[in-house]
Amino acid sequence: MSDLAVPAGYQRHRRASGLTAPWEPIFIRHHDHGLSLAIRAGQPHANSRGFVHGGLISALADNAMGLSCADRLGGISGLVTVSMTLDFLGSARLGQWVEIRAEATRTGRSLNFAAAQVWADDALCARATAVFKALAPRPSPETPS
Repeated sequence: MSDLAVPAGYQRHRRASGLTAPWEPIFIRHHDHGLSLAIRAGQPHANSRGFVHGGLISALADNAMGLSCADRLGGISGLVTVSMTLDFLGSARLGQWVEIRAEATRTGRSLNFAAAQVWADDALCARATAVFKALAPRPSPETPS
């Protein structure tokens, strides 16, 4: 993708965190089995060689896979990552549209499984799998009598 346009179907991801704040804007698109998070790779995303940093790719893959599981589950207070595997197959460079396409592959009351592919424009550059533990819903505050 040669221009800097955001592809159709994406909107700004509004779930902020201290970790991802320096990487904004982050974009989100929902699909049938999960969601995609994406960035236009810029200087804040790069290592000293001009590649998108592997730690950023890992963090966004973790985020996208967890959100995919949470969307499917509903009614939980959150998820924590139990394990994650990430295989780098190529690299993403400055200016590329970097998309993490995640899907929940199996959900349960406790453990949940997800997979993701990381694309830099039209080239597959990483794949990931993860296991997440669902946290119980927060108890509602008791109403005084």
